[in-house]
Amino acid sequence: MTRMHRTTPLVLLIVAVCLTSGCRKGATPAANLFPASSEVAGWTRAPEIRTFAPGQLSDYIDGDAEKYLKAGVKSTSTADYKYKDKIQVVVDVYTMSAPEGAKAIFDSEPAMEAQTPALGDASRLYSQSLIFRKGPYLVRIVAYEESLQLPQAMLELGHAMEKRLSR
Repeated sequence: MTRMHRTTPLVLLIVAVCLTSGCRKGATPAANLFPASSEVAGWTRAPEIRTFAPGQLSDYIDGDAEKYLKAGVKSTSTADYKYKDKIQVVVDVYTMSAPEGAKAIFDSEPAMEAQTPALGDASRLYSQSLIFRKGPYLVRIVAYEESLQLPQAMLELGHAMEKRLSR
């Protein structure tokens, strides 16, 4: 067997693995975007992380998918968290094809009564939600109920996520 014939199966295997595992320049596996349960005090992450391709986005967000598609969404990943085993939140990470897409979505949303903490490239903090953008990422943390400690806790989770987005 010639040298070329021996290496061909290996090359084909490497290409197949890259295609099925999402080997792309700049691709970040969804699990790497979300802090683990022990990483941020008080926060516990559910084990499942769901990811939606652009064509599946309307299965996840009803009625607003078109806005994200026009802004160049490449994928949407989501995970559930609990704060101190009481307050449930959902964390969405929208990976856009360019930072301008994340900015367009961020700028399209109301800023009334929001605080603007130092987080990412821009952020807004409300009593039950936090939204920020960092480069091509738009992150949204939404709680199902209010708590006096929740805004500060969401900020801590947001800062941990920002570190992961910078990798």
